[in-house]
Amino acid sequence: MNMDRNTVIGFVLLALLLFVYLFTSTRNSHELEAKQQHLADSIARVKRVRDSISLANDTTKVDTTVAPGQLATRGIEQLTVIENEVVKISFTNKGGQPKQVELKNYKSLKDNKPVLLNNTPFDKISYSINTGNNQMAQIADLYFMAPKVTHNADNSQTVIYQVPVPGEGNVTHQFTIRPNDYLIDWAVQLSGADKMLTQGNFNLVWQAQPTQHETDVLYERQQSTVCFYENDEFDYMLSKSARNFEKPVQWVSVSQQFFNTSLIAKDKFTSGDVKFIKNLTDTTSKIAEVTTSLQTRLPLGPTANFPMQLYYGPNNYNILRQHKDQVPEMDKIVNLGRDMYAFVRPINKYIVMPVFGFFRSFIGSMGIAIALLTLFIRLFTSPLVYTSYLSGAKMKALRPEIDKLKEKYGADQQQIGVEQMKLFREAGVNPLGGCIPALLQIPIFFALYSFFNSNIDLRGVGFLWADNLAAYDVIVKFPFSVWGLGNHLSLFTITAVLTSFLISIYNMNMTPDQNNPALKYMPYIFPFILLFVFNKLPAALTWYYTVSNLITLILQFVIQNYIIDHDKILAKIDENRKKPKGKSKWQERLEAMQEAQAQAQKAKGGQKK
Repeated sequence: MNMDRNTVIGFVLLALLLFVYLFTSTRNSHELEAKQQHLADSIARVKRVRDSISLANDTTKVDTTVAPGQLATRGIEQLTVIENEVVKISFTNKGGQPKQVELKNYKSLKDNKPVLLNNTPFDKISYSINTGNNQMAQIADLYFMAPKVTHNADNSQTVIYQVPVPGEGNVTHQFTIRPNDYLIDWAVQLSGADKMLTQGNFNLVWQAQPTQHETDVLYERQQSTVCFYENDEFDYMLSKSARNFEKPVQWVSVSQQFFNTSLIAKDKFTSGDVKFIKNLTDTTSKIAEVTTSLQTRLPLGPTANFPMQLYYGPNNYNILRQHKDQVPEMDKIVNLGRDMYAFVRPINKYIVMPVFGFFRSFIGSMGIAIALLTLFIRLFTSPLVYTSYLSGAKMKALRPEIDKLKEKYGADQQQIGVEQMKLFREAGVNPLGGCIPALLQIPIFFALYSFFNSNIDLRGVGFLWADNLAAYDVIVKFPFSVWGLGNHLSLFTITAVLTSFLISIYNMNMTPDQNNPALKYMPYIFPFILLFVFNKLPAALTWYYTVSNLITLILQFVIQNYIIDHDKILAKIDENRKKPKGKSKWQERLEAMQEAQAQAQKAKGGQKK
C-alpha cells in the first residue's frame, strides 16, 4: 500500500498519542504491583547467587546422593581455573583432568576469539580400574574431590585431585603448571595399585577432537596430522586411518596446522594403537576425531606412580625445541620437510630460518622480510644462474646457424637433432645449461613451501591486500566452487602467474625455435598450471614466488644487456670450433642414438616408397 508523507506522519502521531494515553492511565494502577514484583525478583536473585556461591565454596562436596563408602560415580561437576602467562586451564573434578585450555597469545581466525584446545565433549583421558566385586570403572566417569591448589617457591602451581575407591585404595592426579610454559606435568598415583590394576596393566584411552581455528577449515584439515615417537623414531599419519604401535611409544600428538595437543609418557608405553578419522569434505568446524589407546605394565605393589606430561600449545619450532631433553624430536611436529622432501629440512633449519629470523629482528613488516629473504636466496644462487644465462646467450648466438640446418634438412627432425648436437659440441655450448635455474628452484620451492606453510609467526599477519600471510588472499569470491580453483581467486597467485609467463616469454626469445610442439607451447602451459596449484597456497608463498620472478626478470635484463658481451661470445665460439674436440661418453651415446633413429626413419621412408 502506498501512503503519502502526511498520512504516515498522521499514523505515527496517532500511535504516539495512544501510547501516552494507555501509559498514563495504567501507570498508577500498576505502580504498586510493579514495585512489589521488583522486590520479590530481587530477593530471588540474591538467594540464587547465595546458593551458587555456597555450592562453589563447598570444596568437599561430591554428590549428596553418594553415601559414604560408595564409589563417586555421580556428582556435580566443578571447575578450577589455573593460569600462567601463556595458558588458562580449566580443570574439572570429573575425571580429575583438564577440561579446556585457552591459549592467551593466540586468536582463532574463525571468530577472533581466544584459541581453545581440548574443549569438546569428545575430549577426555581415561583408564580403567578395578572397583571390587569383579566390577570396573573408567576414571573419566568418576567425580574427584575438590582439588588442592599449591603455589610453589619456583612460581609453579600444583593441582592435586583425589578420589577414594572404597575397599581398594585412592587415585591421585597431580598436575604441575610452570610459568611461561605450555607443558604440564601429570602424575597418576595409585594407592592400592595391586587391587585396582589387574597384573599391573595400565590401559589408557585418550580422545581428542581438534576444531577449526584457521580461515579455511578444509585446508586446515588437510594439514592436520597425528605425530608420534615410536621406538625412538619420529613418524606421523596424514591420510591413514589407523596405526598399531608394536614398539615402545613415548609421545603422541594430535596436530592441527598451527596448534597441537600431545600426551607424553616419561617411562614410555609398551604398545597401543591410534584411530584417525578425518573427513576432508566435511564443512563443519570439526577437524578430526582421534582415539589413542596406550598400554603399559606398572610394577606390582601396593602403590604405583606413572609420570606423564600434557602439551597444549602452538606448533612453534623454537618452543617445541626448548623441551628436546624431556620430549625428544617434538620439534618435528613442525613440518619443515618430511618423507621424500626430508632433504629440504636442513635447508630450512640452517639457512632459511636463521636468515629469516635475522631480517625479522629489525624489519617490522613480515612481507618485507619475505622479500629480503627472497633477495638473499637469489643472490646466494646467482653464480649458478649467471652460468645458465651465459649458456642461453650462446644458444641465442647460434640461432642463425640452427635456422640454416632447418632449411637444409627440412622436415627431417632426426637429422636436424644430430647436426644440432654437433654444432653445440663444436661451439662448446651445453644445451642443458639453461635448465639450472629450473632445477635449482625445485628444492628451494619445496623448502619454502614447508617453511611458510608451518610458520606460525605468519598467522594472522597482513601485508598489502592480504589479511593473513599464512593463508591464501582473496581478491574475488565466487558464489560457487570452480574446479581446481575453489570459491575464490588469489591476487598474489595472479601476480605469480603473470611474472612466470613473462619469464617464459623471455626465455623463448633466448633459445632456438622448438621443433617439438609440446615443448613449444610449454611456456604458455606452465603458468596456466601454476594458477591452479598456487590459488589455495599461503599468500606468503605466492608473494615469495612473485618477488623471485621479478628478481629473475631484472637479473636477466642486467646480465644480458650489461654483463654478457655477445661479441666475445661469438669470438669464443669461433675459437672453440678451431680446437680439436673429444666426445664424452654421454655425447657419443646421444649421437649414436640419434643416428640410429635417423637411419630407422630413412629405412621406414624407403619401405613406404
